Amino acid sequence: MTSGLALRWRNLSFRHRQFTAQYTNLLRQVSQLLGTLAFIASVCCLALLIVYVGFEHQDKHILMLRRSLRAIQSVFLINILFDLIFRFRQTKRDNRVLKWIADVGILLTILPMCYPHPHNPWLPWLADILYSNKFLYVALTIYSVMDISYVLIRLMGRRTNPSLLLAASFFIFIAIGSFVLMMPKCTYNGISYSDSLFVSTSAVCICGLTPVEIATTFTNLGQSVLLVMFEIGGLGLITFTSFFAVFFSGRQSVYNQLLVRDYIYSKTMNDLMPTLLYILAFTVSIQIVGAVAIYFTLPDAIATDTSGRLWLAVFHSVSGFCNVGFSNIEGGMSNPVLMQNGTSLYVVMSVLVFAGALGFPILANFKDGIAEYCKRLWAWVLRQRRGYHRVHIYDVNTKIVLLTTCIIFIIGFASFWILERDNTLAGMTTENKIVQSVFNAVMPRSGGFMTIDPSNMLGVTLLIVMAQMWIGGGSQSTAGGVKVNTFGVLCLNVRSITMGTRKVTAFKRRISYQSIRRANAVAFLSILTVLVFGVILMILEPEIPTKSLMFETVSATFNVGSSMGATPMLGDASKGVVCIAMFLGRVGLISLLTGMFTVRHDASMYYPEDNVIIN
Repeated sequence: MTSGLALRWRNLSFRHRQFTAQYTNLLRQVSQLLGTLAFIASVCCLALLIVYVGFEHQDKHILMLRRSLRAIQSVFLINILFDLIFRFRQTKRDNRVLKWIADVGILLTILPMCYPHPHNPWLPWLADILYSNKFLYVALTIYSVMDISYVLIRLMGRRTNPSLLLAASFFIFIAIGSFVLMMPKCTYNGISYSDSLFVSTSAVCICGLTPVEIATTFTNLGQSVLLVMFEIGGLGLITFTSFFAVFFSGRQSVYNQLLVRDYIYSKTMNDLMPTLLYILAFTVSIQIVGAVAIYFTLPDAIATDTSGRLWLAVFHSVSGFCNVGFSNIEGGMSNPVLMQNGTSLYVVMSVLVFAGALGFPILANFKDGIAEYCKRLWAWVLRQRRGYHRVHIYDVNTKIVLLTTCIIFIIGFASFWILERDNTLAGMTTENKIVQSVFNAVMPRSGGFMTIDPSNMLGVTLLIVMAQMWIGGGSQSTAGGVKVNTFGVLCLNVRSITMGTRKVTAFKRRISYQSIRRANAVAFLSILTVLVFGVILMILEPEIPTKSLMFETVSATFNVGSSMGATPMLGDASKGVVCIAMFLGRVGLISLLTGMFTVRHDASMYYPEDNVIIN
């Protein structure tokens, strides 16, 4: 009898385990189905909100859009309630504070459906917020962005090549932006698709070339869309999705963390999130400080009302730090009022562009330097040096970038001052000449803002400006060009060859052979790209001067944004060529090629070595 009870107990236990496994599997399948529906609903939600904001609608269309948004709200509610009821433990373990806030925001949208607006609420302002459509739309937007970011970060965990992922993300945002900018509420008098695609590509690729006047073509809504493109293009999809996915939706895979670590140049996995937070906080802080400085340095004749002045300040601060070169002031930075009374504004814009062109690795190294200085100060205060070891604060990459940047800036400033003070700067005061020389020494390295028409510059000045365009800013920054790091390594390699040393060294460190090879390849491909696109533009636009076309090609390929007036004269085919040049310049041709053509087996180590005559 005991054995019979034991057998029955084992059978019941087996059935219970089998039922539990089936139940768990069912919950997982339902959760995956709801997750898929929530992702589709998130994409549709953002699309509907864009349509709702960007178009004029009749009452029946508005009613249809609101019903669609209510249906999407229901999908989000079902997904959240399912996780809370049937998967509470896992949800509690995975969700972060901001994810809970997003979920609570969606749950609060049930209130107007369950309980009518009270006549005498305890907190009238809170009731007005909770019962308004704006609260619903904001909650839906936040949840949609969170959900899409989480899905994207999971796709990144499937070992997608980072270069191809970056290129694909830019391509998608360019395509979306080109359609969004064509919405009636984004422009004053409409815009053709070729111009919209051109502006969208220039904004996402942080170039700055534009065939239309930003101030007179785009409304505040259209300029707001451009601001979003600036930030996405400057910081990149990986930074944004990592931020939203981690701080809204919990953990990342190891591969995701490695991908983000390499992108923002964090030395260890433990420093990954602090470095990411530091970069985002630094970016936001610099842009806020820049906006405040621009607000108080704008001449009164440019913006008379507070709201208009504030909007100009924000737009130029973001555009400056992201090295875009777009201006929503009529006439741009060469506006006559600014040229006469905007000396302080030019200094602020130069600082913003310079800060954005340094690069994320430099910012990350500065963070490590600040932490190290704090440790040294703490050790000095305690008078206790036992167990404390001094370390090298700045790596060789930071030293090369800072030194090369300073040298290029000094050469650019001195050459512009000497060559143009009696030409384009003639008639200005000494103070204005100095400020304009500083401004025009910083901007060619990717800033793109122009105060002086390049067509009026001397030929030698133009050549120096194009050389600065080619060099650009720091690697993994908002700037373009082959990058200061590459140019510095090329110079060090030339020095090593002329001095007869076997290794390339700098600051008592040897530069890796892989870095030298990559620098040579980037330099060669950049020159080849300029020649190819320049020849194509010359064939397509024979009536435009060759000098203007080559300047346009260099500006587009290295994401600078300066022009000699050729951009509005380009045909649709030529605009497409320039768009490709801007795209390749932003994603990096060498990175794109190595991502597409990766050799799985390297047989070169088995080949005998031989010499090629180089003279």
